[in-house]
Formats: sequence, C-alpha cells, structure tokens
Amino acid sequence: MRNYALITFNYWNFTLTDGALRMLVVLHFHTLGYTGFEIAMLFLFYEFFGVVTNLIGGWLGARIGLNKTMNIGLFMQVIALLMLAVPSHYLSVPLVMFAQAISGIAKDLNKMSAKTSIKTLVSSQQSGKLYRWIAILTGSKNALKGAGFFLGGALLSLIGFQNAMFTMASILTLVLLGSLMWLQKDLGKARSKPKFTQIFSKSKAINILSAARLFLFASRDVWFVIALPISLSAVFGWSHVETGSFMAIWVIGYGLVQGIAPRITGTESHHIQSRIALALWSAMLLLVSALLALAVAFQWYPQLSLIIGLLIFGGIFAINSSLHSYLIVSFAREEGASMDVGFYYMANAMGRLTGTILSGWAFQWGGLEACLWISSLFIFFTVIISMIMPDHDK
Repeated sequence: MRNYALITFNYWNFTLTDGALRMLVVLHFHTLGYTGFEIAMLFLFYEFFGVVTNLIGGWLGARIGLNKTMNIGLFMQVIALLMLAVPSHYLSVPLVMFAQAISGIAKDLNKMSAKTSIKTLVSSQQSGKLYRWIAILTGSKNALKGAGFFLGGALLSLIGFQNAMFTMASILTLVLLGSLMWLQKDLGKARSKPKFTQIFSKSKAINILSAARLFLFASRDVWFVIALPISLSAVFGWSHVETGSFMAIWVIGYGLVQGIAPRITGTESHHIQSRIALALWSAMLLLVSALLALAVAFQWYPQLSLIIGLLIFGGIFAINSSLHSYLIVSFAREEGASMDVGFYYMANAMGRLTGTILSGWAFQWGGLEACLWISSLFIFFTVIISMIMPDHDK
C-alpha cells in the first residue's frame, strides 16, 4: 500500500503538470497567431518520442527497475518546463518542439512505470483487485489531467506563460526529491537481464489489444488535441478560462468514470470475456461518435449537441480505456511485465501521434466535422479488431 500510494502520488503530480502544459501551449500559441496545423506540429515530437519511449522504456524498466524509470521521467519533465520558461522572444518553434520531445519521453516513462508497478504489487490470482487498482490509478490520473487543463487556462490568464512554467517545475522538483528518498528500490526489476531484441511482443492477445488501442486513441485525439479547443475559442467565442474549464470537466468526468468502470462493466469480481466486452463497448462508442458527427454536419443545435455529445462520448470512451488498461496488465508476463506494457503503450502513443497530426490537418481541411468523421472511422476499426481478441483465460 505504501508503494502504491507513492506511485499514485508521483503519477498524480506529473499528470497535473502535463495537462496544464498541453493547454498552455495550445492556447498561448493560438493567441500568437499559429494555425491549427502549426500548433499540431509543436506536439509532433512529443507524440513521436512517446512511441519510441514506450518501446524502449519497458525494456529499460525491466533492466534497471521501475522506480528509476519513474524518477528519470520526473527529472526530464522538470528540464522541459524550465526550457519553456525562457522569455517569450526566445520561444522559437524548434525550441518548443525539442522541449515537447523531452516532455513526451518523460510522460511515457512515468506512465509505463506507474501502471506496470501495479503488476508487481498485486498477486496474479487477484484479478478483481488488479482491475480495481488499475481503474483507480488510471481514473484518478485522468481526473487530474482534466484539472491540469483548467489549471493551464487559469495560469495563462493569471500569471502568464513563463511564470506558469517556473511554478510547475518547482512543484515537480519537490515530488522528485520525495520519490528518490521513499520509493522502493529495484521495483519491477527483472531477475534476468532481458535482451533488447525482446522488446517486440510475441503474444497474440497483446498484439491484438495493442492494435485496438492504437485506433481507439487516434479516434479521440483527432478531435480533442487541436480541433476542440480551437473550435471553442475561435468558432464559439469562448475565453481561455472557459475553454480550459470545459476540457477540464470533460477529462475529470472521464477519469471518474474510469475509476468506477469495474462496477459499470460488472466484471469486478469475476474474469472478463475480453472479446465480448471490448467489442460491445467500442460499438457503443462508434454509435455516439457517428451521431455527434451528424449533429455537427447538419448544424443541429451545434454548440449544445457538441457539449452533450462529447460528455457522453467521454463516459463510454473511459470504460473502453479502463478495460484496455486492465487487460494489458493482466495479460502481461509475470517476469519482465514492463516490456509487454511498454509495447502496448507504444501502440497507444502511435495512435495519439496519428490523431494529433490528423487533428491539425483535418481541422484546416474540413473543420470539426471532418475530425469527427475520421474519429468514427477509427472506432469502426477498433470494433473489428476487438472481435478477434481472445477471451481472458485467467
């Protein structure tokens, strides 16, 4: 429980600054006159290096311990924030992209370490407990990421971009010092040194789950990263605080639903039929996404439809995400679990990278409507892939 509390605390604080940083960059550079595609490009290295980090980070965690990879992630996030704290006239596009690359590496080292650590703290026979702990960690993280969106919009309005970076870097430095002193040493370290050639998963279930995860998260980020905040600000005339607040409420609600997902899916106390559960919940998400795209296309109370539709989308997406997060940790091998989890989150990062790039391009080409139709297509792929997922055999 002590290690679980420390891991969760580290993850919470990191996530709060990560959410705030994303909102600060989107809103600040939109104010400076950057187009949607140009802002998306600022996140290109953030997402790209997330792909690389997850692939290598799982291997690294198995060799040196998850406590070390988590602390490295915290340290790198502090460096990224300090790089962005320079005076505004030094904030060139290459500098921001480089800082975002460091932040992307930091975020995925932290996330992979936190989620894999739970595997080492819970017996493989306690599937219900594992599902609950993963749901709580993931749900609370996303609730705080939502709070980070609100924090980012508020900090930009109250103290400005540069001071916000200094403030968040100071808080994370204190968290890092606490983690170095108290987190268990060699947590999740494999008894035998895994070879680098073992980073690619040979498990059919993990490969299928990873493919479904790729399209699932691409379906969210294709409208969430660029199209939504700019639409709320430029199309509907919302202020920075209002935009940040709505996105915060969306992600907080999403996180809260993730936290109680075991109760909603009815799989808290018995094994999950993976294929049925994943296909059912992704099909429900597809229905909501398609209806939302139609409402925007036909301008049927566009602002109200968008708000209500996205809240429903967020709730169903949260259940899908929570099921995925539980299944990857449960399916992961006992020895060197971080390698399976790292491979899976590599696919997650690839989906986010795809969604981020398409979000800027599709928004400039066809607005929010185009982004929502692409989202629906990606969810359709998720449904098809989920239908070939093997049932859980634990």
